[in-house]
Amino acid sequence: MRRALFALSSASLPLASFAGGVPTAVIDEVLVSGRLDRLQGTPVSASQGVVSDEQLSLRPVLRSGELLEVVPGLIVTQHSGDGKANQFFLRGFNLDHGTDLATTVDGVPVNMPTHGHGQGYTDINFVIPELVQAIEYRKGTYYAETGNFSAAGAVNMRYRHEMDAPMLVLEGGEDNYMRGVAAAAPEVGGGTLLVGVEYAHIDGPWVLEEDFDKRNALLRYSRAGRDGRFSITAQAYEGDWRSTDQVPLRAVRSGEIDRFGFIDPTDGGSTHRYSLSADWSGSLGPGTASGQLYALDYDLELISNFSYFTDPDHGDQFEQLDDRRIYGGNWEWRRPFDWHDRGQELAVGVQIRHDDIDKVGLYRTIARERFATVREDAVKQTSYAVYSRVDTRWSDYLRTTAGLRADHFDFDVDANLAANSGSASDSLLSPKLAVVLGPWRKTEFFMNVGRGFHSNDARGTTIQVDPADGVTPAQRVDPLVKALGTDVGLRTAVVPNMQVSISLWRLNLESELLFIGDAGTTEASRESERRGIELAAIWNPVPWLIVDADLAWSRARFSDADPAGDRIPGAVENVASLGVAIDHPSGWFGGARFRHFGAAPLIEDNSVRSEPTTLVNVEAGYRFADRYKISAAVYNVFDSNDRDITYFYESQLAGESEPVSDIHFHPVEPRTVRVTLGVTF
Repeated sequence: MRRALFALSSASLPLASFAGGVPTAVIDEVLVSGRLDRLQGTPVSASQGVVSDEQLSLRPVLRSGELLEVVPGLIVTQHSGDGKANQFFLRGFNLDHGTDLATTVDGVPVNMPTHGHGQGYTDINFVIPELVQAIEYRKGTYYAETGNFSAAGAVNMRYRHEMDAPMLVLEGGEDNYMRGVAAAAPEVGGGTLLVGVEYAHIDGPWVLEEDFDKRNALLRYSRAGRDGRFSITAQAYEGDWRSTDQVPLRAVRSGEIDRFGFIDPTDGGSTHRYSLSADWSGSLGPGTASGQLYALDYDLELISNFSYFTDPDHGDQFEQLDDRRIYGGNWEWRRPFDWHDRGQELAVGVQIRHDDIDKVGLYRTIARERFATVREDAVKQTSYAVYSRVDTRWSDYLRTTAGLRADHFDFDVDANLAANSGSASDSLLSPKLAVVLGPWRKTEFFMNVGRGFHSNDARGTTIQVDPADGVTPAQRVDPLVKALGTDVGLRTAVVPNMQVSISLWRLNLESELLFIGDAGTTEASRESERRGIELAAIWNPVPWLIVDADLAWSRARFSDADPAGDRIPGAVENVASLGVAIDHPSGWFGGARFRHFGAAPLIEDNSVRSEPTTLVNVEAGYRFADRYKISAAVYNVFDSNDRDITYFYESQLAGESEPVSDIHFHPVEPRTVRVTLGVTF
């Protein structure tokens, strides 16, 4: 019997922790319910939730990274080749490639600190979408379990442990797009062996064919018992591509290049990510424990040219290199107990991560060939965290969650310039508090306050001189940057078959991380304050239909006085989305999504702004013979000429005598059609 379609989006399921996860039984309980007629779960804010695989499978997504747009208010775009990490926008942040959005897959961190291209770099191309069972999200700084990079929010993608039947998925489309996925989960040795492989080739609509080859593999053995579960997971991802980076508006307007054209034909990159992790959970004394160990091998070589010929003799192309190994683990113990006849739960946890960065470098290149080293470092960065939280049910209408997190970071930098070598360390205590009132008439109210943080690049904590000339003094940055967030919200199911959440939030950050266009890096900047309001609704009028809508407005400003202005470049001010998902018993299925993100200031005085972007994607398909399905998707249905991302900075084209301040943009892809055939065995 097919399960009902309903799955919560902006409405929330209970979240155990990003290390321990959400029990599958909890997700299934909601899926089989079919309709929502009461509040589900015990979240601590109106800004958290879980989205199941049923809803994920009915979202037309052009790139795998767009799966994360199930998080209300989150926008995922691209400004370069598809092999490069996506660009993220959330809560008034231009998050670049992941800064201030902590991302994990089955609890294993994805964000890369002290990265060659940008702090917190988050590449999820290694994820195979068909094998994702759920996406959990938490926005804000109110959760003891989430630490570095989580000031705007945290997302965890969870792979499934088993499958009903082996499957094969084949896709094809315009611009030489082809993709295949094969997966199976046979029973082996009393457990389940999940095997999945993915291959994709993408050229895209670009004048310079992208030639992106993506190769993924997943192998997971898991065994569930009466008291818990054990699993061991190996993943491998390799990718290589050519890039069409953002292009200058003046070159397009003059006809020098097409809007899908390029300036430097030798930009591109290659990367790999190999990982091994082990997870376990079970009873421990009067409580339950969950733990995880992981190890990763990661490499990126990225060739970019954002300013073209400000150096007329050599050009401005550069290479960014990152080569590292990562080792870490998470452990959490939870115990329910009574105190003065009030139900409570205590949770304590430990998180450790060590990044052994053999080489993180920046080089000057011509047509991918190095001719100068700007800087080259070996870095060792280790973080330790302990946390505790207590959940208390004071009455039928009042519960609280109080948490405390302690983080310590050690940095050791061995630079090619001895003056920039050295060590640094920093520690931070982060208290958290959530107060939840209700439910009354199927409505709950939330009040949250908490401290979060992001770490700065280790190289900035020991720097003394500018590596470009080895002489000019450089200012060091604080290792850890505090963020203070507050949130007031509600969620209600007073309307039958509908759940609505509203959140008013505020976030103060001690130092922004801003993208520097001509260097392709992020730099610590000024203090900031953000505030906003988010509205999310999901409606399930019949078991085979979901309608969801999200609206978000934000105001982002630098807090200090500066003649340059107080606007934060790239801070998108409004986001809206509307989606329909259909899975009819007759066999017809599909989805449609309207997605809009508004204008943003591009420089501090707000004199130059980006234009809003609006896209519509649709997909429709049919299942037959209980084994086969075929579907067609149309992306950018109305063939919009909008932009995925816009920057404003100086560049110099061949033939120009000096740099010119100009808008640089990466266009959305034109109307694109793809066809998918799926078979189960």
